[in-house]
Amino acid sequence: MKKWLYTLTAAASLLLLAACSNGTTDSSDTAESTSTSESVDLNALVLPQLETEIQENEDVVEMVTSEGSIKIKLFPELAPKAVENFMTHAKDGYYDGVTFHRVIDEFMIQGGDPKGDGTGGESIWGEGFGEEISNQLYHIRGALAMAKSSLPNSQGSQFYIVQNDQDMSDGLAVQHYPQKIIDAYKNGGTPSLDFEYTVFGQVIEGMDVVDKIAQAETTASASGENSTPVDPVKIEKINIIQEAK
Repeated sequence: MKKWLYTLTAAASLLLLAACSNGTTDSSDTAESTSTSESVDLNALVLPQLETEIQENEDVVEMVTSEGSIKIKLFPELAPKAVENFMTHAKDGYYDGVTFHRVIDEFMIQGGDPKGDGTGGESIWGEGFGEEISNQLYHIRGALAMAKSSLPNSQGSQFYIVQNDQDMSDGLAVQHYPQKIIDAYKNGGTPSLDFEYTVFGQVIEGMDVVDKIAQAETTASASGENSTPVDPVKIEKINIIQEAK
């Protein structure tokens, strides 16, 4: 299972918007974020995804889907543009009725495209924006992240929630990862997407709903990938529970 997932995510990192939308990052950006990680004490960093208590500097939303509710906290201090974009869209009802158009069990569920096929959606600014990579946020199980294409500044409205629950901690170097994150990857995640995609939130309740969505019966999408739910799974609405102070 583990070998299969690494192969899948490597390919998916080239797909993530046109299914997440085709996503890679300029290698210099990745190198810069990695070298930055090496210059600090990673184990001294605050890791908000691992904190069970909601902090005043975090936004909290309830994503009500046709399969149940998912409670998510967002990190505006670490990914301000991504959070502002998501929260504004949520308040404006942009995501209401939008489907999870791409679901892959033991990988992720993806939504946020009003067109429902992975090719649409835009940011609140009417144009794409760039990645916000933080050494405090990772693609552990339950992470909320922005989809993008292979083009620069291509993040729009699409997002995904990491669902894989297989142990992905093998081979993660302490030079690049805090030990607590390596331990968290034992419970699942997709570390192959780290340092390339913007993580901006974390599911704190409702991973059973995420699992249910990911395990839906699927059929082939326009790209030929077997990832489109046979019975559409919709976001009915997003309730704002808390706004960061």
